[in-house]
Amino acid sequence: MGVSQEKIEQARVMEAIGQIAGGIAHDFSNLLTAIIGYGNLILSNKEVHGAVARDAEEIRAAAERASALTHQILAFSRRQPLMPQTVALNEVVVGALPRIQEALGDTIEVVTVLQPQPSFVDADVRQFEQVLGHLAANARDAMPRGGKVVIEIRTVDLDEEYCRAYLDLQPGEYVLLSFSDTGMGMTLETMAHVFEPFFTTKPTGRGSGLGLSLVYGIVRQSGGYVNAYSEIGKGSTFKIYLPSVTAQARAVTEGGGTRAPGNVSGNETILVVEDEAPLRRLVARVLGGLGYQVFVAGSGPEALELLDDLERPPDLLLSDVVLPGGMQGNEVAAAFTARIPNLPVLYVSGHARDAIVHAGRLDEGVNFLAKPFTPDSLAAKVREVLDGGVE
Repeated sequence: MGVSQEKIEQARVMEAIGQIAGGIAHDFSNLLTAIIGYGNLILSNKEVHGAVARDAEEIRAAAERASALTHQILAFSRRQPLMPQTVALNEVVVGALPRIQEALGDTIEVVTVLQPQPSFVDADVRQFEQVLGHLAANARDAMPRGGKVVIEIRTVDLDEEYCRAYLDLQPGEYVLLSFSDTGMGMTLETMAHVFEPFFTTKPTGRGSGLGLSLVYGIVRQSGGYVNAYSEIGKGSTFKIYLPSVTAQARAVTEGGGTRAPGNVSGNETILVVEDEAPLRRLVARVLGGLGYQVFVAGSGPEALELLDDLERPPDLLLSDVVLPGGMQGNEVAAAFTARIPNLPVLYVSGHARDAIVHAGRLDEGVNFLAKPFTPDSLAAKVREVLDGGVE
């Protein structure tokens, strides 16, 4: 049995929606970075208080909500860079259980059925925790009077016969995460659209319809597959298949950690390449206020001309990835590092389909900050890169 024409058409629709939505979200990321950034600068001014401060806080809060929305759209369209690591899926689920239970509420019981031996996958833990959170929220809404959620993890071998019924699903060993509820269930019509963005059966104002589309996008970008099964009155089950990482390929590191927060100021020289003028001014203002000497350019050729005029080479190149002028960010970086070996480079971008991302995953060793970002996150990331990264 092969893939049905209906499933092929549905996949085409999802891809088309993703391309449109992802492009819009990318453009909004630039605008929101400027709105959030300048909102933070207004609020950091000690002379701003009273009604003006409250108004600025409302603007910033609204922009941050819009930012979360764009991240969800980018996740659905598979344009949000993933930073995967080899993890035991059991541990990810156990670590997320408190947040899952909080999302479900006191009237819903959570049961876990985990394999005795851990099953390893390559996953962006932060993103996958969002997957679990959205599945929990969907289950909660399906069980307004309470019920049960069962989360099961096991390793499965999918053969060619099974995979023929699903588009792009390849035979092999997978780790299956099954997330089931005892809720009201879904009709066949609802199931046909369940992963589409902005599709919702809730009343107006009760949800964006992006939760399950985000689940779909993150799982697909992680190289996995997600199916939904449901019957009215018998609940729903979401099955997520992630490629298993074998013992031979496993590279689990221990004793890692993050750099303790500290002083983010500095006196180094930073050259910023960004074609959006409001963002150039914002980045220069934030970093200049922290003590850095900042030079800005709107394109790669302009940045190279500026480099010739500098008295000393910069200590950091901060570049957007998608640039005008015939040079993309990685090409600008290559030209700079050819002249200044070991120059640290920090890329900023609003989506994952560019020169530093392949198969939806950030290239190894690349320093990256996703748009929209805040002045605080910019300052922290710049300091981290200048200090040599996270130990």
